[in-house]
Amino acid sequence: MSTLASQPRTYTPEDLLAMPNGVGYELVDGKLVERHVSVESSRVAMKIGILLGVEALRTGEATVFASDLGYRCFPDDPGRVRKPDVSVVRKARLAEFKSDRGYMTVPADLTVEVVSPNDLYSEVQAKVEEYLEAGFAVVWVVDPMHKAVAVYNGGGGVKMLHEAETIDAAPAIGSFHARVGDFFAE
Repeated sequence: MSTLASQPRTYTPEDLLAMPNGVGYELVDGKLVERHVSVESSRVAMKIGILLGVEALRTGEATVFASDLGYRCFPDDPGRVRKPDVSVVRKARLAEFKSDRGYMTVPADLTVEVVSPNDLYSEVQAKVEEYLEAGFAVVWVVDPMHKAVAVYNGGGGVKMLHEAETIDAAPAIGSFHARVGDFFAE
């Protein structure tokens, strides 16, 4: 005999918003998924956010968001909420934004996921595929251990960039260029 106590609880995006510690979770298939972080991944994400943010402020062409912003724009699962480590949306596209109780409903022009030591490769790849299928333009998967960035484009293809190479943030911030190694500098 099944009891209510033995049934796994499913959550809604509204439940996640109401949780006092909800910033540490994403929502997939009604289940809370803990966001993995480490000191290094948090430091690298902040550094990338600062670098992108400075250029976004200088040009005024985009807004940079931190890891606490949830995206709720996945057509195959309207209840899914993902929280990239850093994201960028061009200001012109923000005009499309319709408030949805705190969630962004417009796919980002640039999404950054910084790999933590306890992340599983398959989970990171699944997130990249979800982002691209939902219309996110570019996804950076940043690997602090190898000091590299895999750049996934919505049109297909992936390019691996290493420390000495230059990365750009098009189409999110057309004027942004940085050496990949700058993301990992102390």
